[in-house]
Amino acid sequence: MGANPVLADSSYYIRLMREKRDPLRNLALASHSRDLAICGVVRVEVGRAIRPLERLRKFQAAWNVMINVPTDNRLWIDVETMAWELDRSGIFLPLPDLVIACCARRIGAVVLTFDEHFHQIPGIRAISHLDS
Repeated sequence: MGANPVLADSSYYIRLMREKRDPLRNLALASHSRDLAICGVVRVEVGRAIRPLERLRKFQAAWNVMINVPTDNRLWIDVETMAWELDRSGIFLPLPDLVIACCARRIGAVVLTFDEHFHQIPGIRAISHLDS
């Protein structure tokens, strides 16, 4: 696919669910023009909040066909380096956000998020909505 992949951050899923909207529907529409990605941090942050079990299974099925960005040793070195550099420049961000950012950077993905932290990370393109 031509456009950069999209990695939806936990804040995207959680806000839409709180607004009684289906984030999977929005992502399914986007999947016609770009690849979708997931990482372990997002799976766990979102998955632990989902009830009932049948709904969790629906999300898991969708995540299982997305590009999975593995959190191997190389990624953790990237996270450590990013945290060290940002801290030295006075930017202190939560560890999960740094992991998600490094996952996105690894595959050249855009981060779909409502979290302003991602706009503070050099080299990360963060958006709050998908173009139709």
